Amino acid sequence: MLVRPATTVRVAIVVAVACVAAASTVAIPDVAVSIDRLAPGGVRDGERLSVLLVISMWVGFTTATTVVAAATWPITSRKNLRHSAMIIYALGTAVVLAVLTWSARFGWGAITFGSVVIAITGLRALDWTPLGRGIAIFVAGTALVAALSAWQLRHEILDDSVNAQTQEFAWAWSIASLLISIGAIFILVEIWIRARVLLRRVRVLHRVLTERFPEVTQDDAEHTTTVLRASDQVAQIMDALFLQAGSGAFVDGGSTPMEGPERARSVARWVIDPLQADPLDTRWISPPGGVSTRRWVGDIAVAYAKESGS
Repeated sequence: MLVRPATTVRVAIVVAVACVAAASTVAIPDVAVSIDRLAPGGVRDGERLSVLLVISMWVGFTTATTVVAAATWPITSRKNLRHSAMIIYALGTAVVLAVLTWSARFGWGAITFGSVVIAITGLRALDWTPLGRGIAIFVAGTALVAALSAWQLRHEILDDSVNAQTQEFAWAWSIASLLISIGAIFILVEIWIRARVLLRRVRVLHRVLTERFPEVTQDDAEHTTTVLRASDQVAQIMDALFLQAGSGAFVDGGSTPMEGPERARSVARWVIDPLQADPLDTRWISPPGGVSTRRWVGDIAVAYAKESGS
């Protein structure tokens, strides 16, 4: 995120994850003891400084994530998102000041309300994609934060004890932090893993075709990221297949592309031995309907490995 152009949403994600990391660090018992030594008598009525800082960090997380959620609201446009973010950050800052100078209940109330809004907003964006799965994990962590903060708010109202936060349900706060952290980077990790799997799957097919048609390769292929290298190899394989098919100059009118796995096997046999296999035109090379180019190349690579025994 840091190496890409900064946007309101990307900055908010970085701030949110940083606040979770800071809250988790301050909540470590040894770290908390060291921080509490800065205010031996407590901040207000014996309230520990470390606990107030943890609450403030979770308020920061809620504030920054609310900015991300606001970007998906129908009433928010790209033009006014920055102004909306400034207002949300200002409200979050006011809550943090109230926590440090007045009462921690303001913080727990803001965390509970904000986490519920974030969870509801996230549920609207769930789908079976890398981004949707990442959002689901993030929402699960945020929902757990909402439940824990609501319990803490009730606990303080009934027992008037702010220091219990670091003693009870510490394991649950750790799980929430872990879910939020995984959800924030899930799409990046999954895309990288899928790219590695694709590179492994098409390795032999890519080597054979690029040796046959070296003009489709680039000189600096090794100095790029895994995801881009996987995309490059898919494009290079498609280019090489297109060249082997005559670049569209020849059309076999009697050969109609079939659907299903047999089509990938036919293309694989044609790649293994273009002279002995049935000639194929560019219609066979194009991905079947409803199949992405990456999936189609992967299917051909699997069929090639089986047909060639490699």
